[in-house]
Amino acid sequence: MCLFIAGVRRAPVDRITSAAQHRGPTRGQLRQGAVALSAGLLAYLVTRWPVAVPLGALAVLGRRGLARGRASHVIESIEAIASWTEMLRDTLAGAAGLTQALIATAQICPRAIRAQVGALASRLSSGAVLTAALRSFADELADPAADVVVATLLLAATERAHRLGDLLGALAESTREEVAMRQAVEASRASARGAVRTVTGFSFGFLGLMVLFAHSYLEPYRAPAGQAVLVVVATLFGLGLWLMAVMVRARPEPRLLLMEPTK
Repeated sequence: MCLFIAGVRRAPVDRITSAAQHRGPTRGQLRQGAVALSAGLLAYLVTRWPVAVPLGALAVLGRRGLARGRASHVIESIEAIASWTEMLRDTLAGAAGLTQALIATAQICPRAIRAQVGALASRLSSGAVLTAALRSFADELADPAADVVVATLLLAATERAHRLGDLLGALAESTREEVAMRQAVEASRASARGAVRTVTGFSFGFLGLMVLFAHSYLEPYRAPAGQAVLVVVATLFGLGLWLMAVMVRARPEPRLLLMEPTK
């Protein structure tokens, strides 16, 4: 059960997710549920243990807690923000102003943030206020690194900051340093996740061998008392995996800019 919770729990999703996406399960969730149910039924057919149905299903669902998660996506997004910041710095040298530079980068920005930059360019082309468009852009990216860049652009739009190009270049450099740091941290987490998967694989492999070749040893577990013992053992095992999964899971960082409430 604990491993299941570790797999199901996720970092807060971006605020741009529409309410329609939360009305019901997605196709991927339905497919995963079907796979989990099939695994539970298969475990029951092999062991003839009623408790094997929920335990098998929860084991399949709980494997998400040992997955890499969104760390690679976050690193890719931060690296894209650094590249876009450099593009914006270079474009400012030949553009008529900040608005024109932002629009010009929509077609050449990295793919990881192209949709958000394109939406920002569309708002500006439609005559939206620069500060409001930038705040919406930051809220769509929902990333602390992007908040720092957008805060700088907001300062330039309202206070006419001098030497904006140099400041953007410094921000891009610091953002790339953050990418390198996150990659090093993620490498250490990947090693820990590999160790957890190894322990889990050996444990389930040993259990499978016992089911196939040690029927007499597992016979007491067919009784109601044995089933209760299995639940206790599986709970303790899942708790240990959950604790290890929590140790290697990335924590969401606090945002610098938050979307202003609509009046």
